[in-house]
Amino acid sequence: MVPPLDQDVSGLHQCRVVVQDGVDLALDDVGVVQRRGSVHVGRGFGLRRREVDNSQDGAAVGSTEIVSARRDDESTADASPAAVVPRPEHVISVNVSTAVRLATVVALIAAVLTAGGLWLSARGELTRLRASAADEQRFEQIATEYALGASNINYQDVNAWVAKLKANTTPQLTAKFDATAPKLQEILVPLKWTSTAAPIAAEVMSTTNGIDKVNVFLTVNSTSAQTPEGSQMTITYSVTVDRNNDWKITDVGGLDSALPSK
Repeated sequence: MVPPLDQDVSGLHQCRVVVQDGVDLALDDVGVVQRRGSVHVGRGFGLRRREVDNSQDGAAVGSTEIVSARRDDESTADASPAAVVPRPEHVISVNVSTAVRLATVVALIAAVLTAGGLWLSARGELTRLRASAADEQRFEQIATEYALGASNINYQDVNAWVAKLKANTTPQLTAKFDATAPKLQEILVPLKWTSTAAPIAAEVMSTTNGIDKVNVFLTVNSTSAQTPEGSQMTITYSVTVDRNNDWKITDVGGLDSALPSK
């Protein structure tokens, strides 16, 4: 139903008013009214309008139809589906002091991790050096014990001395001493050779794949039928030890210097 032109329609949620061409539309504080050829729309209302042809129902051609007038603060359930309600924006704010503390913590963690890595590396290197030093000490000890046994000779017990020559040696070196023992006995017994030795030093000279060559320095005091008053000399043994072969001695050099000349 179209309200009369002189009726106040300010309380209507929706109205249908036919307005002739040329009629002004203006905003008013009270509502939608028809006064002196004008349509006044109260504050808070919205208007939708379109041009229509009302020639069939008696209205003038080219009239304007107000199809709705609705308050902006009332329900908009029947509003156009094209209306989009803006979504609230999510803003994350970080306090400056919090950011500084976070950066400090990250820096501290990085420093701790770096220090830990360096410590582990240094610890590994120290362990390797200690193991290497322990191996080197064992090489020197084995070589020194062998050299002392080879230099302490008593012509009255040549077999015991030959046993010391073969001690902790490889089968190949043992066989070599077994072959030379009779000749050595022929030299020592007639000369009544005796000798005692004391260690001076030992040093690893080279290392190759677990095989070390060690120089052992000894002071040797000897007596014989030719020199009953005795004599002293410094001799050097070169002893090769194979760690991969149960720390066996594979070769001995310098043994001749501890024996009397033929």
